Amino acid sequence: MPDLTPLQFHALLPFILPPSPQGRRISDLRERMNGIFHVASGADPWRCLPERYGKPDTVCRYFRRLTQAGLWERLLVALKDCNPTHPLWEIAKGIFRACRRAVRLRGLRFIMLIRRLGFIDALNGPPDKVPNPAIFTWLKRFDMPPAPTGPRQDEIFLDIIRLLKRLHRKAGGVLRLPRATRLAWS
Repeated sequence: MPDLTPLQFHALLPFILPPSPQGRRISDLRERMNGIFHVASGADPWRCLPERYGKPDTVCRYFRRLTQAGLWERLLVALKDCNPTHPLWEIAKGIFRACRRAVRLRGLRFIMLIRRLGFIDALNGPPDKVPNPAIFTWLKRFDMPPAPTGPRQDEIFLDIIRLLKRLHRKAGGVLRLPRATRLAWS
């Protein structure tokens, strides 16, 4: 992903945290954000971040701080609400890729938000492989039907149990996505 233009960076600024908790100014904020988007757009680890973006540990720590503060959730909601000509839409692909990295830190609620907003590109894998919390909520409300009666009652009951097991497995997603699948999804 190319570096942020001044217009894109200024569109992003209202969503970014204020300066550091100690009140110090972050002089290279734009470069840090460029570094985050650079790492998010590739498959390389943080330690492979080019020097021009700053120290990899610092940029990684800032990414975690932004993630814990809910930046990516706020950006996704803003993307949903803003006009398609807004500068945020120009960097939407980078935002989605950063969200893929943030999913590990934010968990199921973040996945649920991504699915609810309809940004499937922000999921960290193919939709059928990623957990689907909406199925969990449906399963919680599911009332077990009364025990069937008749000659095939055992078969019908076992079919219901198998269906519930499949739904539960689908709701939980795949335990571990292979690296090739994750990289292909990017």
